[in-house]
Amino acid sequence: MARKKIREYDSKRLLKEHFKRLAGYDLGIKSAQVTESTDFNELVEKEPWLSSTKLVVKPDMLFGKRGKSGLVALNLDMAGVAAFVKDRLGKEVEMGGCKGPITTFIVEPFVPHNEEFYLNIVSERLGCSISFSECGGIDIEENWDKVKTIFVPTGVSFTSEVCAPLIATLPLEIKTVMEEFLKVIYALFLDLDFTFLEMNPFTLVDGKPYPLDMRGELDDTAAFKNFKKWGNIEFPLPFGRVMSATESFVHGLDEKTSASLKFTVLNPKGRIWTMVAGGGASVIYADTVGDLGYASELGNYAEYSGAPNEDEVLQYARVVIDCATADPDGRKRALLIGGGIANFTDVAATFNGIIRALKEKVTKVMLTILCFSLYLS
Repeated sequence: MARKKIREYDSKRLLKEHFKRLAGYDLGIKSAQVTESTDFNELVEKEPWLSSTKLVVKPDMLFGKRGKSGLVALNLDMAGVAAFVKDRLGKEVEMGGCKGPITTFIVEPFVPHNEEFYLNIVSERLGCSISFSECGGIDIEENWDKVKTIFVPTGVSFTSEVCAPLIATLPLEIKTVMEEFLKVIYALFLDLDFTFLEMNPFTLVDGKPYPLDMRGELDDTAAFKNFKKWGNIEFPLPFGRVMSATESFVHGLDEKTSASLKFTVLNPKGRIWTMVAGGGASVIYADTVGDLGYASELGNYAEYSGAPNEDEVLQYARVVIDCATADPDGRKRALLIGGGIANFTDVAATFNGIIRALKEKVTKVMLTILCFSLYLS
């Protein structure tokens, strides 16, 4: 399972699109996404509610504590939203020790409310933990003693009896509504292969739950069976992480092939570089370099698998070699080529691509090349 964060806009989109299928009634969520390419006139034409209600706008950048950081604007009209976005779009901020530009915002109706609830569901090895509190909002940490948590083992139904400890202290008039809501959200969590889902806070609007703030993570290895349900889902990079040109090139190759091609530069001046076949093997190679005391010298993380063809491996190997030789500082470097294959990958084709790349780059390869071949058939 690979947990990948998604934007709040996509979390709420998935919730809105699939809630009725599971609950039998609509959840009145409205939201719009704003980026550098957004034309506000076209956006209002597509989402007419933007011009007829007061609005909330905030960055949608995979970081929390936006309210405490002064990055949430409330009770605005569309002109106020446009001004808020203009002042902050592309501006660098620091959140949680990471710096990066704000590129994406979410705009929603302003919902006056008195009650704030908290809900968190996390997928674990043997089931799911579900946490709930009637004291949600930006001060949830200060009220953590009021959060109730249960564990639902895999295969066990989320019945009224299982749910009861979470809602035991709620007023009688909202217990039934809250129980049914929690059941639907849990069913949706499993159905869409979420690995993490948090609403902090959600409230009640006309007696029905309404999420004000939401975070979600999906198991991206389940994309093959959820591509219709997820729709045009985006897995953004973590906040503060920006792809280099070479990383973007490999990412483009990866998107165009049924194979897997991954490449991340960790240290451009590193002396140890890897080009490893197999997702598990690539992690073992990187961990071993660290275990041997050379973590600071590891230049990259790289992995190819899923039977890439010779031309794809050739283009991939060119990138790795170029990066490994891009900083000729007089020190020898090592390129570790190897891996562990236990599927249908044509090893001859992959190595032909690597060999062709090495021959092309022979004048640049002024480093030590250590090739380890450990392929499991």
